[in-house]
Amino acid sequence: MTGPAPGPAGAAPARKTDRREPERQGPEPIGWAAAQLAALRELLGRPLTSYHLVLGCSALLLALGLMMVLSASSIEALQRTGDPFYWFLKQVTSVAIGLPLMWVCSRLPQRFFRLAGYPLMGLSILGLLMVIFLGQELLGAQRWIVIGPFSVQPSEPAKLALVLWGADLLATRARAGRIEWRQLLIPLMPGVALLAVLVMLGRDLGTTLVLMMIFLALLWVVGAPVRLFGGILALLVLATATMIIVEPYRLGRLTGFMHVWETAQDEGFQSAQGLMAIGSGGWFGLGLGAGRQKWNYVPHAESDFIFSILGEELGLMGTLVVVALFGLLGYAGLRIAMRTKDPFVRLSAAAVTAWIAGQAVVNIGAVIGVFPVTGIPLPLVSYGGSALLPTLAALGMLLSFAKQEPGAAEALAARGPGPAARALSWLGLNGRARRPAASRAPARQQAAQKARPRTARNGTTRERTREHPREQGVT
Repeated sequence: MTGPAPGPAGAAPARKTDRREPERQGPEPIGWAAAQLAALRELLGRPLTSYHLVLGCSALLLALGLMMVLSASSIEALQRTGDPFYWFLKQVTSVAIGLPLMWVCSRLPQRFFRLAGYPLMGLSILGLLMVIFLGQELLGAQRWIVIGPFSVQPSEPAKLALVLWGADLLATRARAGRIEWRQLLIPLMPGVALLAVLVMLGRDLGTTLVLMMIFLALLWVVGAPVRLFGGILALLVLATATMIIVEPYRLGRLTGFMHVWETAQDEGFQSAQGLMAIGSGGWFGLGLGAGRQKWNYVPHAESDFIFSILGEELGLMGTLVVVALFGLLGYAGLRIAMRTKDPFVRLSAAAVTAWIAGQAVVNIGAVIGVFPVTGIPLPLVSYGGSALLPTLAALGMLLSFAKQEPGAAEALAARGPGPAARALSWLGLNGRARRPAASRAPARQQAAQKARPRTARNGTTRERTREHPREQGVT
């Protein structure tokens, strides 16, 4: 017999190892990426993902907004009132009212929101009529009703009113889960036109555009044909052009937008100062409170142009965090709309998402020079209680809808009572006697018992006694 050719000892195993080494190392990066993608899909597929995204993004944006309002408004507040915390404390008051409102809305049933749209729509129309006759004009727009030390802007609650009223109007006319776009003609389209006309009479073009965003979102969810979209958009462009031509200050804003640096001392002053603020921030900003443009350079630094101060003090990284938070909030709203079979939930969730995300896009676009300046605040971040309270109520409604997603109720039951409920239970204020720990079955065990097959639950008495002795009184 002949054997293998003689050679140096260990040569063959070395060649064998060299051939296998690339095969073992090659697939590792692909496997790691696939594992990370699978983990992300599993995370996004959890029942309470939408709930946690809405709650977390809202809380972070609200905290960031309070911090930036304090920084952006302190100089002007000190000069005007002698108190650097004047506007900050007013914003804190609005947050103190809005957070309980958000919590209450997150626990209300769907039927409440469907019924609330009609009276809220009537109150919004009444408030807009009062603005025309009794409103206070500021910077070319008549938007506010002054009541003592407070000022109310009725066009802000009108956004929430249009969401609830329009969604219920279309949902009640749904047939077999489908909504005919012809149902839009009466009375939804006249109602939207009435709101838009009243807001335009107050010379508030920005809020009119947001109302049109909500209306177009309802059109999209309903499945309206492209020709209807085209007609609405053409009418919107015509109305916008008319409002720009009629009002000289709007024409000046458009000129300032198209020629920022040529008109940097006139119409383009606010845009130019905002761009300089963002540009001076660099990657990581000048530091919180160290911004220079808020020293009477950027007009309305605490409201319409707060994003420029944020970019100056927190840099590019801070602005990207804000954009990412609004993106996640928009994703969560669309996820709620897509995972439900109820027409009202689908319509209202999509409309609220278009309202908040669209308004954020318009505000940020105006600050960075992509859109003309419209005076639209940045949701949850800019100063202003009239805009903050309806936004928090709408986000609370999204939280309520997120609890109705498939598997969300079971996941909440398995998680047990929250810290507020536990605190009330310890104090004896929740209306139920606190049972001993030994007599409380874990929520996970109860959920698993409900999920058992019917044949396993309806077994013999002996089997049930052995598995769950307390059901038969056995201790």
